[in-house]
Amino acid sequence: MSLLRALPRRPLASLVPAITTTSRPFHTTPAPSRNKKPTPSTESPSAGSYARTDESISVSYPAEGALPSSTPVTGTGRAGAHVLPTLAAFSLQGRVAVVTGGARGLGLVMGQGIVVSGGDLAIVDLNKDEAVKQTESIVETFAREHPGAKKLPKVTAHYADVSDPTSVETCMAEIIAAHGKIDNLVTSAGFTENFEAISYPINRMRKLWGVNVDGTYMFATAVARHLMERKSKGSMVFIGSMSGAIVNVPQPQAPYNAAKAAVRHLAASLSVEWAKAGIRVNCISPGYMLTALTQKILDDNPDLKQQWTSLIPQGHMGNPEDLMGPVTFLLSDASGYVTGADLRVDGGYTVT
Repeated sequence: MSLLRALPRRPLASLVPAITTTSRPFHTTPAPSRNKKPTPSTESPSAGSYARTDESISVSYPAEGALPSSTPVTGTGRAGAHVLPTLAAFSLQGRVAVVTGGARGLGLVMGQGIVVSGGDLAIVDLNKDEAVKQTESIVETFAREHPGAKKLPKVTAHYADVSDPTSVETCMAEIIAAHGKIDNLVTSAGFTENFEAISYPINRMRKLWGVNVDGTYMFATAVARHLMERKSKGSMVFIGSMSGAIVNVPQPQAPYNAAKAAVRHLAASLSVEWAKAGIRVNCISPGYMLTALTQKILDDNPDLKQQWTSLIPQGHMGNPEDLMGPVTFLLSDASGYVTGADLRVDGGYTVT
């Protein structure tokens, strides 16, 4: 998911002359040859401008200390307490899920969705202190909204640099020691930056790929080995982006787009390789989501929201809780015959 959005398309009414009735005779003129190509002198100076990147746009991912903290979702309804009967197949009761990048934003809310659906949770993040804080908030929120619950969920916090093999191995051992097993994985650790490709330093590209792609691969293979050793079925959800299927404009972000395309195809490839082991692997590709970080950007640039939403058929950005249902579905038995899929949660953006 990128942090900036293309300029709005021109309204259809501005492109097609208004139709009026008249009593004047109707005349036709020969149609221009289809083989005749427009010359530069006949093209509008702005032709194609809404479908191009703008090299003047650059956005760096904030330093760890500058990232805003997130707040767990509260309240009953679609993202809160269970108040109505639903299919038992959607329950995650008795299962342990790992969510990387789970201390903020989308990862935090998806982790909370797992807990509300009955599962236990291991939050993995580069910021251990923030992860600890959020584990406490999730349990407190659950207890407050489920006063009749017979037991509270077990939610733990763990440090990992997802791009480092040793750190991943250490984290996995810690999670298994705390929970006894792992059944599900959500790879939400990732970030984006907006720079023109010819000026983007290779070391920053390697860091971006290290988190988005290498981190996804290493945690997925580690959890798969654990499941195979237990001879147990499992389900994984990789968090990709609609940017893995389309090219965002006007912001240049080729490395990020390519990384998310890799995540999407990695999910498809591993789903085939691990199908015989009973391990399902799917991908969720969010569109523009209103996280705490994007809200901060909108606060600094109030005109951007209209520009971002102009090409979304539903007409608004998504909320993080819009991912609670999709991730629960793909992790649960309700999606038992779904593997290798890419579920785009983008308000219809990629189909227009």
